[in-house]
Amino acid sequence: MNKSQSLDDPRTDPFDVAQDAAVLLAGETGVAQHDFALVLGSGWGGAAELIGETIAELPSWEVPGFAEPAVAGHVGTIRSIRMPETGKHVLVLGARAHLYEGRGVRHVAHGVRTAAKAGASVIVLTNGCGGLDVLRGPGTPVLISDHLNLTGASPLEGAAFVDLTDLYSPRLRAIAHQVDPALTEGVYAQFRGPQYETPAEVRMAGRLGADLVGMSTALEAIAARHAGLEVLGISLVTNLAAGIGTRPLAHEDVLEAAVPAGPRISRLLAQIVRQF
Repeated sequence: MNKSQSLDDPRTDPFDVAQDAAVLLAGETGVAQHDFALVLGSGWGGAAELIGETIAELPSWEVPGFAEPAVAGHVGTIRSIRMPETGKHVLVLGARAHLYEGRGVRHVAHGVRTAAKAGASVIVLTNGCGGLDVLRGPGTPVLISDHLNLTGASPLEGAAFVDLTDLYSPRLRAIAHQVDPALTEGVYAQFRGPQYETPAEVRMAGRLGADLVGMSTALEAIAARHAGLEVLGISLVTNLAAGIGTRPLAHEDVLEAAVPAGPRISRLLAQIVRQF
């Protein structure tokens, strides 16, 4: 049986699959417990190199519940990194599942659940997104202060009532502001995708309070809170959202727009993580 298929069986507890993944990671990396975890979205991949020494790197599809990435711009590896200043270990998840891939919300939540089972207490969720504010153009990092889940889905099953009042940790956002006082904050709206939002949908999201739109992160953040993780979310504005900017939207252009900002935001993320 493929290692990712067990999540599709409704009789399987997804936390058991996350536990299996954590056990394999501990064995393969030699790290009994990871202290922090990162999910690296479009534009953020270079941060891993700046955080510390890579102890081990595994293809995602060799770990229970994970698969090869389905989206260009996402790496298909899971890495264990040792921070030289503190000796703490960071689990870097380059294998993100998106709801639009059609594999189900359990796969979307699997990375953060694995991080929790691996011992992490903090997770940083990053993404590339569309911006609704022309003053925060492509290349601008924005701290997520709250979100709108517009996917029509939840990673939680059954009567799992979770308080999301301070989902995006004020403590961690304060640390990020100490590292870079110029950072601004915004509300992130997750749409299901894979199509980009229409101008009308962008206007709707703006009237609901959104500053950023994308196709990831919110469902992961909910699952992370449920698993007991403290969450920091950071978006990189890669393009102005439909109806805000004048250029047609294409995934290749989004990836290209992230390239110039890559070194700067990678340094920023590494500096923030070193303060945890």
